[in-house]
Amino acid sequence: MTVTIGRRELLAALGGATAAWPLAAARAAGGDAGAAYRGHHERIGTEHPMTEASPVPLSRRTTSGAAAAGAALATATFSGTSSMRAQTRSKGTFVLVHPAWFGGWCWKKVAPLLRERGYDVYTPTLTGLGDRAHLARPEIGLNIHIEDVANLLKSEDLAGVILVGNSSGGMVITGVADQAPELIAHIVYLDAFVPQDGQSMLDIMPPDGRPPMEALVRNEGQGWLLPRLAPPPWEKFVPEAWRITDEADLRWILPRLCPTPFGHFKEPVHRRNAAAEKLPRTYIRCVQWPNAVFDRYAEAARQTPGWRYRELATSHIPYITHPNQLADLLIEVIE
Repeated sequence: MTVTIGRRELLAALGGATAAWPLAAARAAGGDAGAAYRGHHERIGTEHPMTEASPVPLSRRTTSGAAAAGAALATATFSGTSSMRAQTRSKGTFVLVHPAWFGGWCWKKVAPLLRERGYDVYTPTLTGLGDRAHLARPEIGLNIHIEDVANLLKSEDLAGVILVGNSSGGMVITGVADQAPELIAHIVYLDAFVPQDGQSMLDIMPPDGRPPMEALVRNEGQGWLLPRLAPPPWEKFVPEAWRITDEADLRWILPRLCPTPFGHFKEPVHRRNAAAEKLPRTYIRCVQWPNAVFDRYAEAARQTPGWRYRELATSHIPYITHPNQLADLLIEVIE
């Protein structure tokens, strides 16, 4: 006897899955284990952190993108990779991009909150990090990380995407927007770097910030991996600098932080697509994280056409410490 299973039955039988969360830097005030890093990090900056972008109205129709053309698909993703989609209407699609050392796993608290509110959520892991750490190799860098996310948008037929990046994830989402502006509805820099055309992370840093990082790469990273953000071990740095003090969070985070290919910091990003520069953008400043460069980005966002500015009363990585507040703000920004 032959039993034929239809596509609808197959979709119904297979649905479902998971989510994840990102990164940061250090507090600016002396004396503790992260003081040396925080001292130079406060001086990071660019002379003109924003370029002018024309305002573009954002609506639910825009964020729904291709879904509005037919049966919209709400998805439960496998940590940001390919997924089976349920035949229900979605309000829009978030793509959440983690920074160095983290993986798609770091959005684990935020992604379900957005899905509960009717949004699709993708949390890709950049090559060489997280569950893709086994793919790390010396030639991995920012360009491949940009391709990781750009290819996700294309392979999943996404459109009207709300693209979010935290910390060095701002470098990645800037490059993605330059490659595929037609697939993006809004860009959100969550306490993130906003590079100019041709800048790398090392370009943004002051000259005295490079030697400590290069020493870590040379002495502990086989010449091509940056093992951590600053000389102190993660066990000391994470609670002191990032203010993650919950014991359950620490047990979850610390074993998952991965050395990052140094190319993530060395390779420049490009901003040459005029269509990308017209996309609406929001800068979210986490005001309990003292950082002069992010303050400059925040001030520029207040004054630049096409930008919105919001604040969170949190430290640098609110997707871990304040996921509910972050989810509420992300939805407020795009609705």
